[in-house]
Amino acid sequence: MPAPYEIFVLVKQVPDQGSKAGLNPDGTIDRARAKRMLNPFDRYALQAALNVKKTYGGRVTAISMGPPPAVEVLLETLEHGVDRGVLLSDKRLAASDTLATAYALYKTIIWAGHYDVIFCGLQTTDGDTAQVGPQLAERLGLPQITYCQDFRIAADQVYADRIIEGGYQKIISQMPLLITVANSYHRLEYKSFHGSWKVQQLLRNTEEQNKYIQSVDLDVIGADEQRCGLKGSPTIVAATEKVGEIGGNCSMHEGHSAEELVGEVVQSTNLQEFLAI
Repeated sequence: MPAPYEIFVLVKQVPDQGSKAGLNPDGTIDRARAKRMLNPFDRYALQAALNVKKTYGGRVTAISMGPPPAVEVLLETLEHGVDRGVLLSDKRLAASDTLATAYALYKTIIWAGHYDVIFCGLQTTDGDTAQVGPQLAERLGLPQITYCQDFRIAADQVYADRIIEGGYQKIISQMPLLITVANSYHRLEYKSFHGSWKVQQLLRNTEEQNKYIQSVDLDVIGADEQRCGLKGSPTIVAATEKVGEIGGNCSMHEGHSAEELVGEVVQSTNLQEFLAI
């Protein structure tokens, strides 16, 4: 009997924010040196996908785009309860901006088959554009709910609360649709013992791992390489600079009225120099 819902969730492997990766001579992040992690924003999208599976029934497919090591994040999603993973990996995707990335993922989703709902994180920590999810919805011709903080499903309709300035909107949308999940949604639950045990077995058996995670390239998904990678990226990054280490001195002012405190701060040497500029 087919699963009630086919649920897709997009995840990305990003440099660990706690690692000191540095930059390459061309100004790009030295990803080879950086420790890798699941994009923190995608953890909320993953939990949303798993909640649909748990509450309403269905199958969850995690999709990622990246170099071969990105299979690590797909294995991590399996530990949490995802049913299968798809990794789009191709050297021709290098230096893709959001336009090229959305196109490549769009072709991957079409290749992956039928879906009822697609979940994305708000953004990624290595790009912070928050553009790929909405661009995907436009390419797929889907209604989209962005900044979704909670939702429920009834009769193939999604009833969602969407964050806006000063409050939230209540939205009703028919399936299929795409949802970007806010980080005010439920935190990702711990990995299951069964999921972790299964992944450990898959790590020892490549042939078995291939049954759960499919690796595809541009040729397999039928993508135009002229619309991918640097060729398909109109965005030009003029320069990337490393921000200096956080440091400096601070002084504490307390125990006086607000007027006195402001006066003390104004009299500080650093502020006087700043105001003189």
